[in-house]
Amino acid sequence: MSSLNTFVKRRDLLVCVDSDGCAMDTMNCKHIYSFGPCMVEEWGLGEWRAQILKRWNEINLYQVTRGINRFKGLAMALTEINEKYTRIPGIDTLNEWCATTHALSMPALREAIPTYSEGEGRECLSKALAWSQAVNESINRLPEELKVPFEGAKEGLEAAHAVCDVAIVSSANREAVVEEWEKFGLIPLADIMLTQDIGSKAYCIGEMLKFGYDKTRTLMVGDAMGDLDAARQNGVYYFPILPGREAESWQELVDEGLERLGNSTFGGEYQDKKIKEFMDNFK
Repeated sequence: MSSLNTFVKRRDLLVCVDSDGCAMDTMNCKHIYSFGPCMVEEWGLGEWRAQILKRWNEINLYQVTRGINRFKGLAMALTEINEKYTRIPGIDTLNEWCATTHALSMPALREAIPTYSEGEGRECLSKALAWSQAVNESINRLPEELKVPFEGAKEGLEAAHAVCDVAIVSSANREAVVEEWEKFGLIPLADIMLTQDIGSKAYCIGEMLKFGYDKTRTLMVGDAMGDLDAARQNGVYYFPILPGREAESWQELVDEGLERLGNSTFGGEYQDKKIKEFMDNFK
């Protein structure tokens, strides 16, 4: 699997594809069993566990904020908890870091913590880092039968890889993505893997465009608003894998989406239709 330093452009078409909740049916189980419960544990929120976990899942799975970066989702949830349930010391510092950091990742957070003065803000950032590490460890312990590709995802990736360069662009932990894609034989269907440690999805798409791809021949395949935003920030097209309609979405990518990308008919009416379907699906 190539890195940004070793990648070589092979084709004129580029498909960037998200992993969790898009290619892999792992998003629900990770949030339900790992992300939310680890937050409750780290901040001692057991008194309000049921309400808080329900709200965590709403933010991260069932609203237009689905797929939000883990640290932004954490800051959003803790801000609400601070207002509704109990004081979260240093929450303003976590919000500030999320808004100003060059990368919403564990390495960036680990690097930033020593630059803050001792106190509640620094402690909140340290707890966020500990939470993120605990999440990764919890995900690694999840039963393997919970982590499988969506129906049609492998066939969709095979079709894409036959005519396009394929980049995994995910905000998930790299080790988890490697493990999941290797287990189901998906690694050979991608040319490069760009995950949380590299930077935001928008940054990763931008780095791929530097290899010389035309924006009108570049597609981001995803299931969340962050994927659409990343595509828009780079001026490339977006194809949604609709939550709850994943198999149908992958089949349409094979039957129509890839052909339209190749013959320059993806933009305009078809792109507008796909984005409307994506937004309407959250309603």
